[in-house]
Amino acid sequence: MEPTDSIASSVGPTIRRHRSKQDHATPWEFIRAVEDRFDKLNWDLAANKENTKAPNFITQAENSLTYDWNKLDGLLWLNPPFNLIEPWAAKCRWCSVKPGSRIIFLTPASVGSMWFAMHVHRHAYVLSLTPRLVFEGSEDPYPKDCMLSVFWGGLNGFDVWKWK
Repeated sequence: MEPTDSIASSVGPTIRRHRSKQDHATPWEFIRAVEDRFDKLNWDLAANKENTKAPNFITQAENSLTYDWNKLDGLLWLNPPFNLIEPWAAKCRWCSVKPGSRIIFLTPASVGSMWFAMHVHRHAYVLSLTPRLVFEGSEDPYPKDCMLSVFWGGLNGFDVWKWK
């Protein structure tokens, strides 16, 4: 093995690419801050019984992407698997064209990604989050900045939210 191969395989963001945990539960402290700022969550669009943050939820087995989110009432919460964000972002954009739609979408702050450029930028109000989130079951902050994309009533723009 070349020395550079061993270095590349032991450090950097590729070390666990596509093998990392994808169902990080959002911390309750952050959920309370979201509800204080926006409203009580009514639906969790990517959850299970153990990690849901709303009274109503759709599981991975039920495949939230096949639902018409515009038929769900109240404020919709979405913390999707971070390994494939694009279809979730596209669904948020598509659903947000209906008046009254209210979706809050938590993701890594990947502002250079195609999904952000196509489905979030100029389609949602984006809040960069500070401080970094410590997801349930973890002792350390998530290694990337996160953001909330708020698809709600035609709002768009960018701001920083010191949520704590």
